[in-house]
Amino acid sequence: MDFGNIGESAALLIPALIGLFGIILLFKSIQIVPQGYQYTVEQFGRFTRVLSPGLAFLVPFVESVGHKLNMMENVLDIPQQEVITKDNAMVSCDAVVFTQIVDPVPASYEVNDLIRAITNLSLTNIRTVVGSMDLDQVLSNRDDINARLLTVIDAATQPWGVKVTRIEIKDLTPPADITEAMARQMKAERLKRAQILEAEGDRASAILKAEGQKQSQILEAEGRREAAFRDAEARERAAEAEAKATEVVSEAIAKGDVNAINYFLGLKYVEAFAKLASSNQQRTVIVPADFAGLVGAIEGVKALTDNVKRQNATGGNPPNDSSPFVTRS
Repeated sequence: MDFGNIGESAALLIPALIGLFGIILLFKSIQIVPQGYQYTVEQFGRFTRVLSPGLAFLVPFVESVGHKLNMMENVLDIPQQEVITKDNAMVSCDAVVFTQIVDPVPASYEVNDLIRAITNLSLTNIRTVVGSMDLDQVLSNRDDINARLLTVIDAATQPWGVKVTRIEIKDLTPPADITEAMARQMKAERLKRAQILEAEGDRASAILKAEGQKQSQILEAEGRREAAFRDAEARERAAEAEAKATEVVSEAIAKGDVNAINYFLGLKYVEAFAKLASSNQQRTVIVPADFAGLVGAIEGVKALTDNVKRQNATGGNPPNDSSPFVTRS
């Protein structure tokens, strides 16, 4: 056996083993912590310190990494569960919880299985909060439920070094029969609103129609009043003209003007004849063969005029008995 070769090989192997052991010690003593994480360091199983993000050194075979904690905000889904409300209605609800570790030491050593603890805590508090409310309140006050859950769960997780930043109820599903009843109620409510709106429209239409009729009647009454006023003015003017004509004829009679008397009587005769011809009850008009009666009336009026003039001339003495227009008492 060549002991010289064995000694040379051992001399080369020992430095190689020492170098390898040194490399292993170097890797075990160097620890790189990524951003957003913190590591706890344990010395023979006892917590000693916390490593922040970056390069850190450990004592080989003495110190080791205990827990690697994610310090970023995490989203935790709460599974769906059946909850009985205050008025004995069954509701299916689930939630989502936003958490963040603010102290790595209690999060590592105060609770075992932090995620399962927060999940169970959220489930029990959801049953407590939702079970203390009626179904209508549960369906309409979701923000109130979220606020109450956040207050309770955040207070419960503070000893674990965890901050609950937000909790939201994702879904609230009542039973099928209650959903159907709610749909019928909503339909009835909308039908009621439609009927109310239709009634208000009919009332507004009736009011506008009544206002229009009232305005029309007012305008019609004003028109009739204006027509009556104009008719009265026309009659007044006709009466004034008649009075003026009578006055003129009276003056003509007093003066003995036979032509004026003849014109006035002829005009009245023609007017009376026109009315007779246009009457609805009279379809046959008999025209006189002569106007002797009219002429006799005119001569009588002339004689009466002459008698008046003679009376005025004699100073008021009684007329002669031979006058055909004098009557004896």
